[in-house]
Amino acid sequence: MTAGADPDAGGGAGADRVDVWLIPTDQPEPVVRALRELLDPAERARADGPDPRFGRRFTVAHGAARLLVGARLGRDPARLVWRRGPNGKPGIDGLAVNQSASGALAAVALAEERAVGVDVEEVRDARSALRLARRYFPAAEAALVAADPAPAERFTELWCRREACVKAYGGRLVQGFGLPLAGPAPLLLADPGALGPGPCRIDDLPAPGPFRAALAAVGERPVRARVHRWSMADVGATSDS
Repeated sequence: MTAGADPDAGGGAGADRVDVWLIPTDQPEPVVRALRELLDPAERARADGPDPRFGRRFTVAHGAARLLVGARLGRDPARLVWRRGPNGKPGIDGLAVNQSASGALAAVALAEERAVGVDVEEVRDARSALRLARRYFPAAEAALVAADPAPAERFTELWCRREACVKAYGGRLVQGFGLPLAGPAPLLLADPGALGPGPCRIDDLPAPGPFRAALAAVGERPVRARVHRWSMADVGATSDS
């Protein structure tokens, strides 16, 4: 397996556009109630679990995703029916969709008929980061995390890249543990190993505060990511970058 700098990092006219929305999931109660009306029975059941804070954040993340997909496809967001891959990756006819959530932030990526994966993670404490890097990362990357003056930030960066790549393929996280994902972004992963045929393009995304985020897209063509900040005020998004 090999990874290197993406030779088409600049994107340009031939690049595929991927839209990513960052969604703050701690929202006022009226917003949570309005978004809950869009969820399907399975989503509502999960939101009604034993942790109320998780339930509210889940409702916002999944309700906002429905609004975004519905707006893109011109469909009623409450009537969208997800099709799930073998490992639960959501999809819908005519649009590639991927979601992620961590703490008080969620992300939704949308692309036209191109498999994409997005991941957002809250930065962990240094002790957990070092332990998890030793357990799950290739030896070279674990050493890189250990040598970094900010090991938690480095670990989270690499973890996001790994999760995004796995999610782009609809695979299982264990299939991504051996991937070589260190180095300057964007990356071109020529051989994603057990996940499927390459290449896979991976880039870091801007994220607020204590969060890191990454996007992965399967295929040869370059990618141009547009990152937006979701707001219920206009039932859409305002561009941040």
